[in-house]
Amino acid sequence: MSEKPDKQRKRQENAPHHKKRKIMSSPLSDKLREKYGTRSLPLREGDEVEVMRGAFKGHVDSVAEVDRRNEKVYVEKVTVEKADESKQPYGIHPSNLRIVDLDLSDPWRKEKVENISEER
Repeated sequence: MSEKPDKQRKRQENAPHHKKRKIMSSPLSDKLREKYGTRSLPLREGDEVEVMRGAFKGHVDSVAEVDRRNEKVYVEKVTVEKADESKQPYGIHPSNLRIVDLDLSDPWRKEKVENISEER
């Protein structure tokens, strides 16, 4: 892999959809990190996250949508007001979020997460 920042940015921007899933990871809270033995996991709708940077710092809510194409995560109740006074969801980069609670309603994801903790 190249050391040039412009080539790294280009590779990340043009990555295929299945590889962007892993790029769209956020760090786990200390409690979850200890429980599952891993530093970060890919985000999914339904995960509860805390905003760590920006105007919404400290806001804790669930993930409404994950946009892999634009590398943005939309969190419930994190909106900006437009000039016509309508509310629009505000996209946040996953590196600026911390996972507080995982949505393990999907049996496939639950098995994957538990396998990670068993390996360590």
